[in-house]
Amino acid sequence: MAVLPITVYGDKVLRQKAIEIEAIDDELIKNIQDMFETMRESNGIGLAANQVGLLKKMFVIDLSPVEDYEDLKPIVMINPEIIKVSDETWKMEEGCLSLPGLGVNIERSFGIQIKYLDPNEEEKILEVDDFYARVIQHEYDHLIGKLMPDRTDAFTKRKIKGDLMRIMKREVNVDYEITERK
Repeated sequence: MAVLPITVYGDKVLRQKAIEIEAIDDELIKNIQDMFETMRESNGIGLAANQVGLLKKMFVIDLSPVEDYEDLKPIVMINPEIIKVSDETWKMEEGCLSLPGLGVNIERSFGIQIKYLDPNEEEKILEVDDFYARVIQHEYDHLIGKLMPDRTDAFTKRKIKGDLMRIMKREVNVDYEITERK
């Protein structure tokens, strides 16, 4: 397994839509293992493929470091599709490995239903709510080229503009490897 550099705000791949995965092969399994390793080494709880430069429609999640989720097994979602969202929403501050040091209040659906393939090519449907649903929605956003600032109001966007510029210029302190400025 390898720890991969994390793409950060300004990297073009974060704004591109991920491509549907056609086959689950040895290369994809290695990508998944590398993503888990990278996420854990970066102290993250979720990581989308484009956050490590892969334009593949998948993400990994491991909420076991989070209180009340210690018993939840890590999960891989390949070609996920959110098929239902609750009308109930809630706001919470979110962070992102691709936006180091930035915390932004984001409003999201409280509950979701998502369809995906697991690494054994089995189609699954998962219905979750609360923090788990939030994390899935955050990672799913990455796959469609959306980042936290896209989910905020104009006032917040103005307020964080300087932070975004510092991230883009790599003028941030992180304890994990990020991509070089291009």
